[in-house]
Amino acid sequence: MISTGGLTADDRATWENLFAGYSTFSGRTLAPEWVDRAWREFARGERMHALGARLDGELVGIAHFLTHAGTTSADVCYLQDLFTDPKARGRGAGRALIEAVAAWATAHGCVRVHWHTRTSNTTARRLYDQVALDKGFMQYQIPLGP
Repeated sequence: MISTGGLTADDRATWENLFAGYSTFSGRTLAPEWVDRAWREFARGERMHALGARLDGELVGIAHFLTHAGTTSADVCYLQDLFTDPKARGRGAGRALIEAVAAWATAHGCVRVHWHTRTSNTTARRLYDQVALDKGFMQYQIPLGP
């Protein structure tokens, strides 16, 4: 059975492993100071937020998200990172995390949740196509420094 909720200090090591798995999947290597910063921000619960998915009590998935202002609406929620341990995939953790983020966003007055994924991420997109609308937007970036 999947349950979702906030992370505790006891989750730190497992969260780090899941976050490292997400970073590897995304083709990034995170410096320890950024990992520490994220954990501190999640603990504060002001700017960045995190939820975990547990399967039979074991942390098997994470979602990181934040809110931002909208120019034509109330605040919106950006789901920045979503990752499920490969051994737990297909058991509902990803869907449960998305639903938990949506519930959090609703409770905090947001009008929508949005996120990005690579077009090649067909496994995740099968789930995303079931729970959200593909609005047809592409992402562009301008890297600013290191």
